[in-house]
Amino acid sequence: MSFPMKSLAPLPLAAVSLFAPSLYAEDTFEGVQRIVAIGDIHGDYGRFVELLRSAQVVDRNNAWAGGATHLVLTGDFLDRGPAPRQVMDLLIELEPQAEKAGGRVHALIGNHEAMNIYGDLRYVSREDLESYRTPNSGPLREQALKAVLEDLRAKGSPPKDEAKFRKKFEDERRLGLLEQRLAFAPDGKYGKWLRRQNAIIKINDLIFVHGGLSPRYAALTREEINQRIHAELDDFTKLRNGMAEDPDGPLWYRDLALSPESDVSLAGVIDRALHTQQARHIVIGHTVIPAIMPRFGGRVITIDVGLSALYGGPPVFLLVEGSKFYAVYRGQRVDLPVGSGSVPQYLRAAEAADPANQKLRNLVRAGGRPAPQLLP
Repeated sequence: MSFPMKSLAPLPLAAVSLFAPSLYAEDTFEGVQRIVAIGDIHGDYGRFVELLRSAQVVDRNNAWAGGATHLVLTGDFLDRGPAPRQVMDLLIELEPQAEKAGGRVHALIGNHEAMNIYGDLRYVSREDLESYRTPNSGPLREQALKAVLEDLRAKGSPPKDEAKFRKKFEDERRLGLLEQRLAFAPDGKYGKWLRRQNAIIKINDLIFVHGGLSPRYAALTREEINQRIHAELDDFTKLRNGMAEDPDGPLWYRDLALSPESDVSLAGVIDRALHTQQARHIVIGHTVIPAIMPRFGGRVITIDVGLSALYGGPPVFLLVEGSKFYAVYRGQRVDLPVGSGSVPQYLRAAEAADPANQKLRNLVRAGGRPAPQLLP
């Protein structure tokens, strides 16, 4: 489904601007009465629309119908699946519609959004790349090849075997790739839009972030985290040893989803992060678990259930109405225990709402101790 494109030589006509966008999205919102949060979609446009309609935030024409609802995607709506462009196009259309109605759309930067910006395209699907292909793709690639060859000749180091060099160049730059890179450039449609998004936001007393907050970053404010991620994605020279690629950074960290809840040290990290953020809950994606799960007494809520068809996860989203938390499975609300209540009882109710879900059934039988899917 995907193919490696990690180490592409730079192209003269796709140089990256180092100028930062002038406007970033807000990162703090209070007094919100209804929140819909969706985990990692990974380019599954059909499932995305299914969830939006189930949550009653769009109508049958996919226009905003959520009123003052805040819709949050916790990142990784790109890569792996066939239709990330359609997902982004819909989000871009919904943003102004939601704001006009008193609501908001928050499309958070996850590790895969960052990877697409800085050019790590290992998980871009063939269908996704094909969607960028136009009748001009061949001539555009030929133009790029000529520019590279001219640059090498000017430097006195032309390829010894030009035919072999050409084949390698074309194999690494499939048709549609140059258009994709231009679309993710700072002034490209998707690059400009993504660079405005945040890596972490706060709505009421909930923090939303893709991977989580590790000991290394637990004392940083939202402003500090967002500023550093933005700076690195605006200037790729800052990526090395930076936050955006750090395994312990907010786009990649997994311990909030994986570590035992008996881990006293990690519980202290969570408390420190919540104190810094002046919040009560951290909502994360990134690590696939077959159910929306409250962890550490509900201070952490995981919502990546492997939603896309690639992983066969259930169509479920997190719903917060006032002080009430629900996991909505196939349109049926299930109370989510985020401070009191029984997690096994919750999982049994979730299983009843989605009886065909074998992974959820296995999770119930395991007593809520999942074997998560670790996907980069």
